[in-house]
Order: sequence, then structure tokens, then C-alpha cells
Amino acid sequence: MITVSIMLATIMQALDTTIANVALPHMQGSLQASQDQITWVLTSYIVASAIALPLTGWLCSRWGRRKVFIVSIVGFTAASALCGLSTSLGGIVAARLLQGVFGAALVPLSQAVLLDINPLEKVGQAMAIWGAGIMVGPILGPMLGGWLTENFDWRWVFFINLPVGMFALWGVLRYLPESRPRSERLDIFGFVMLSLAIGLLQLFLDRGELLDWFDSWEIKLEAAGSLVAFAFFAVHTWTVQGVSFLDRDLLKDRNYVTGLLFAFIVGTILYGTMALLPTFLQTLMDYPVVYTGLVTAPRGVGTMLAMIVVGRLVHRIDVRAIMATGFALTAFSLHQMTSITLQMDSSLIIISGFIQGLGIGFTFVPLSTATFATLAPRLRNQGTPIFSLLRNIGGSVGISIVQALLSHGAAHAHAQLAAMVAPGNQGLINLPPGLGPDTAGGLALLNAEVSRQAALIGYIGDFSIMMIVTLLTIPLLLLIRRPGGAPNSAAAEVPH
Repeated sequence: MITVSIMLATIMQALDTTIANVALPHMQGSLQASQDQITWVLTSYIVASAIALPLTGWLCSRWGRRKVFIVSIVGFTAASALCGLSTSLGGIVAARLLQGVFGAALVPLSQAVLLDINPLEKVGQAMAIWGAGIMVGPILGPMLGGWLTENFDWRWVFFINLPVGMFALWGVLRYLPESRPRSERLDIFGFVMLSLAIGLLQLFLDRGELLDWFDSWEIKLEAAGSLVAFAFFAVHTWTVQGVSFLDRDLLKDRNYVTGLLFAFIVGTILYGTMALLPTFLQTLMDYPVVYTGLVTAPRGVGTMLAMIVVGRLVHRIDVRAIMATGFALTAFSLHQMTSITLQMDSSLIIISGFIQGLGIGFTFVPLSTATFATLAPRLRNQGTPIFSLLRNIGGSVGISIVQALLSHGAAHAHAQLAAMVAPGNQGLINLPPGLGPDTAGGLALLNAEVSRQAALIGYIGDFSIMMIVTLLTIPLLLLIRRPGGAPNSAAAEVPH
């Protein structure tokens, strides 16, 4: 019952990272917002969650994990209701800020609880359950959000959280034991510097494409501010006497530090690819929102199946071999996506999505298991939020990179294709009537088709780059030590 309760809260929070995306056009009309303004519904949630996430460890030490869990569920559920009831842009942005603040702790705390309530031989299965919740949530979010928006109203994208949140709250109140709080001083300077660095980085990544990156003074200031704040945080953490916001003992565990690197990479690949597919299917293939969700859902099915299998294998097979298999499957699925055309049916999307889902499952469960296999139990409350933070930042970086590469690749391809559109080009002779460079109308139609083909080339280029990045990641698996036995520095500690 503890597992069911905390996973309901986790899935609720994970769904909300993507479920609102497809409802944005409906919100824009209802709230009378511009295209630029409505994106703050997403940005406010991401930034608030990123800033609040590192604070989770200190809150648990100060007040106890059960209290933090309860407050987080209540606050997130109440903020969801406020989002659904909002009648103005300012109201929904404020409610999304609250959602991000209260929801930040749910995912890392659920991971910490599962690590504590399961013996070492069951950790792999526990991480499979946890991984299924946080990975399937973002994958199924667009499909569920599209269905709710089309059949009911965009407000139900948020109201759906109310029954889930109430049941999760009942389970936590009833079954989750309290941990022992400790009187621990908060390193205010370290927290402020890290919060500034993360918040400005998220704004830089989220708004960079919209403002044409470094052509905008806002983007330049956000990039510079993030770098300066992080430099202050790093120097302060390394030199401060006494308590630092980031426990330096975390950085002494090789598997944990390596796991953070791979969490960033997995987030980049997963969320970067997820950002490409819906826009490709809806803009170039003219798929409706709900059908887009249906053809991408097999990825979630593949992830769940892989996690069920891998949860039983992580203590029998070298986790590095399992992860190498996962990355290889992911790379193969991305290679399949380089064969996309504008005339294909949905079978390629379904098959490649399912294979990529298998790859994600084969990667994430052993990664989570190996990352925390040698970490002392006393460090889990702080270690799990940092792990989630690096995965989320990786996702933001991945989305920004693929969108920037897509724009650049499409613009370059458009210039090359447009150069061929001339009356003397023999390849234009057999074009359909009305489609040609001889008339203004025909030239406009021809330009629209050139833009579609150029966008397709841009998508293919993105999938090729993601495939190469995935393949180049495989040799880095040698950095991970094969976990064996209990955490060496605190094996005898009683989990709390």
C-alpha cells in the first residue's frame, strides 16, 4: 500500500510535465493570451519545480519525510484545482508556480521511500516500478491530455489530479511511517546560488528558441547569470566550513556521480525525441491530437514491459550489459526514424516507438539501481532529488538542442531546395497543374511544398544526430562500477 500510494502521487506529478502541452491552443483562446504569453503556463511549472527540487533533502531532514510528502500532495492537488478554475493568464501561471513548488518533492521522495522499504535483492524491482511511473507518465501525458481536451474541456487536464491526489493522500496518511527529523541548518547562500543557477538556466533553455538565442539580451543575461551563480555555488560548496547545501559526501561516491551523468544523458535523449515526434505527426502528417497520442503510446508499452523484465535481471546480469542493450535498442529505433517520409503510414512510428520504449526500460532501471547501490542510506533524501534534477535539466537541454537543430536544418534545406526552383529546371515540367514557378499562386504553393520537404529533412537530421549521441554514450558505461553488496559506508544503518 505504501508503494501504491507514493506511485499514484509520482504518476500524477510526472503526467503534469507533458499533459498540458496539447491543451495550450485551447487555453490560449479561453484565456485570451498571445502565443508568447501562453508558454508561461509550461515555463512557470518547469522553473518552479527545478528551483524547489534541491530543497527536498533539507526539508526531509528538518521536518521528516512523511510530513513533506503529505504537504506536497495536498499542495499539488489544491494547485491543480486552482489551475482548472483559473479564468485569467495570471491566475493559471500563479497556480502552475504552486504546482511546480509542491510537486517537486514527489518524484525523488517516492524513489527514496522505495529504496528504504525494500531489501537489497528487491531494489531492482522497486526501481522498475518507480521508473515505470516517471517514464510512462510523460509518454502517456499528451494522449490523455488530448483526449480530455477534445472530449471534455482543457480544465479537466488539471481536474483529473483531484481523485488521484486524494487517494494518494489517504494512502500516505494511513501507511507511510514517519522518519526521524534532524535539526539541520540550511545553507542559505548555497541554496540561493543553486536556485538562481537552475532557474536562469531553465529560462535560458525554455525561451532561447523563441527569442532567437544570443540575438536577445534577455538570453545573454540569463546565460551569464546562470554561469556566475553556479560558479559561486561550486566554490562555496567546495570551501565552506561546516554544513553545505550539497553534502560533499555525495560527490565521493563514484557510482552516484557517474549515475548523474547518465541521468542527464538519458533525459536528453528521451525528452528530446519526445519533443520531436508530436510536432512532426501533427504539423507534417496532419494527425489529430488523439491519434498522435495513440501511435506514440506503444513507446510507453515497451517501457513498461522492459522494466518488468529488467527488474528481475539487475541482480543476475551486469547492469552495464543491460544498459548497453538499452542504448543499442534506442539507437536502432532512432535509425529507423531516419527513414520517415511524408507518404508513410503509422507503422514505422509504432514499431520504432515500441523498440525505443524497450531501450528506455533497459536503460533506466539498471541506471537507478547502480546509482544508489553504494550510496549510504542517510544520503538518499538528498541524493534522489539531485538525480531527478539532472534528468530534468537533461530533458530541457535535449528539447532546446533538437528544436534549435530542427530550425537550422530546415532553414538550410529550404535554401538548397528553393535554389532549384527556377523556370529552367527540367524537373519542374511534370508538376501538377497550378503548382509551379510561372504564376504567383503556383509559386506560393510550390514554396509551401518546399517548406514541408525542408522540415522533413530537418527532422531526419535531428534523428540522425540523436542516434549518434546514443551510440557514443555506450563506451561511457565502463565508468560505472558493477554494484555488489550493500552500501559500504552505511550498510548497517536502519532505513528511515
